[in-house]
Amino acid sequence: MTDDTGTPAGAEPIEDDRFAAFRNSRFLRYWLARFFAAFATQVVIVSVGWQVYDLTRDPLDLGLIGLCQFLPSLLLVLVTGAAADRYSRRLIMGLAILVETVGALALFLLTWHGLTTPLPVFAILVGFGIARAFFGPASQSLVVNIVEKRELANAIAWNSSSWQVASIVGPVAGGLLYGLSPLAAYGTGLALFSAAAILVFSIRAPVQARVEGETRDLRTILAGFRFIWHEKIVLGAISLDLFAVLLGGAVALMPVYARDVLHVGPWGLGLLRAAPGIGAIAMAAWLAAHPVRDNAGRIMFVFVAVFGAATTVFGLSTAPWLSIAALVVMGAADMISVYVREILLQLWTPDAVRGRVNAVNMVFVGASNELGEFRAGVMASLLGAVPAVALGGVATVGVAALWAALFPGLRRIRHLSARH
Repeated sequence: MTDDTGTPAGAEPIEDDRFAAFRNSRFLRYWLARFFAAFATQVVIVSVGWQVYDLTRDPLDLGLIGLCQFLPSLLLVLVTGAAADRYSRRLIMGLAILVETVGALALFLLTWHGLTTPLPVFAILVGFGIARAFFGPASQSLVVNIVEKRELANAIAWNSSSWQVASIVGPVAGGLLYGLSPLAAYGTGLALFSAAAILVFSIRAPVQARVEGETRDLRTILAGFRFIWHEKIVLGAISLDLFAVLLGGAVALMPVYARDVLHVGPWGLGLLRAAPGIGAIAMAAWLAAHPVRDNAGRIMFVFVAVFGAATTVFGLSTAPWLSIAALVVMGAADMISVYVREILLQLWTPDAVRGRVNAVNMVFVGASNELGEFRAGVMASLLGAVPAVALGGVATVGVAALWAALFPGLRRIRHLSARH
């Protein structure tokens, strides 16, 4: 239940201490594990993108990289969320990282013996996709179980920043390492995944809520979909992100821009991949010290439109400095959307169905990212990379305007706080 400003009734103030969550040792290890896993993912994906495009010179293959990672999340959505609600989220998170460790080892060995076709790489990426399908809802739901309620908003801001910090350093490191040797890149990813798994398993298993006597029927499995459908604030927030990034995503085509448009090589590709992360982490640091206190819904819509406009600038730019600047703005704008959406999702969702809701959310996120990469790859193969990115950015601005009209309750949300 909400008041007339869209604030949930019985709300608690968000903690102002910017480092509150890190005083919790379990969260610190959890954050480091997510950081190492995200860093390794960035190194591996940058290396895979360059290696595959260097092998085939076909932008459609770059789209297939995203599709291979997304499809498992879609096909397993009814399983992964239910697993996160029924079984240990810490255990699922750790096992998923171990699967990614095996995938990094397989890429290392394939490269060592000489890669001549991208087909085995796509198969390994499907394995990564399966691991991430389980990792997403388990890790997103776990944070609520290991921090105090007063620490949660702060934890979510820093939790997002773990990915964003990795997004800054990881792509640059991946480009540099791949420039030295593909084996160095995949070896680094292997070591980081291993460290992340050790950290996760070192966390004392937390208590998580379960509904007593809950059966394993279809109604139980679909609880996440039902919750999101009936909670229009949450539906509007995650669907906005879905369509905005689905249409505005440009990450998949960065190897094309690095090689054929901007002519900056593997190291330049690393800088391009890092630029959104630079903007995002700067914004995350600002939000940790200055959380959104009013007009959260309107702020989110404005910055989704900014994200689309910056995407269009990047798509049309032929100057590396302007392209990097546009990507920095994209990352900062996207961080605000992520911040608002994740706080709404985590604080408004009952813990007993949190895994299933997060599984659905991960499908939305996966669709916006990996399926967006596939969309970009297909459009680039048909129209060229520049129109594919620029038109997508324009469409994202349109989505922000349309969703503001379709979800007036989300637009009127003022404060980010929990319901009771």
